[in-house]
Amino acid sequence: MTDEYRDASGRRLTDYPRPSVAVDTAVLTVPAGGPLSVVQVRDATEGDWRLPGTFVHEGEQLASAVLRSLSTKAGVTGLAPEQLHVFDDPARDDRGWVLSVAHLDVVPVRALDLDEPQVRLSPVAEARGMVHGHDDILEFAVARLRSVYSDAPDPHGLLDEPFTMSELRQLHEAILGERLLPDSFRRAMLPKLTATDTKRADGPGKPATRYTAIRS
Repeated sequence: MTDEYRDASGRRLTDYPRPSVAVDTAVLTVPAGGPLSVVQVRDATEGDWRLPGTFVHEGEQLASAVLRSLSTKAGVTGLAPEQLHVFDDPARDDRGWVLSVAHLDVVPVRALDLDEPQVRLSPVAEARGMVHGHDDILEFAVARLRSVYSDAPDPHGLLDEPFTMSELRQLHEAILGERLLPDSFRRAMLPKLTATDTKRADGPGKPATRYTAIRS
């Protein structure tokens, strides 16, 4: 039988205080014609709206805990969130010393089936005042998303291809939360797009060219 591990000071692993470990996930999307939004769940006990999350069970992998929390609390399956950041401030959670391994997923709104009354899509600008440091997680997630979209047309495939330049600009405006100059945006995006043979009439005037994104 292997002797129980002790460090140089003679202490066992169980001699050290340990934080609880949680996973919290920011699931971001852009509804058609709407703003950048996040999935929130309503806590059954406290009644507040927050990000879907859970404590990691003994012997459970982080990825499994994330999928479990999305399924049981938001009714969402089929996603593949990625680790975003570890939030480790000992004072971040009013419940105690809780280390949160935050995750992020960015998906088209069609990938979400939010039929449960305790689940909603909220504009990120309005999803504030959440408990357990979830505001900080959401802020970090939005900053990451905006960084990714700063130099790529649609890396998360939020639009159906092919799309018009106007549709792409509206997506970027929703993500950034601000208006963009059409001509400047067009110049920045054209080298990263491939024009298709199909066009779409966006109103009076010449039909708009439709594009696909160049994959690196």
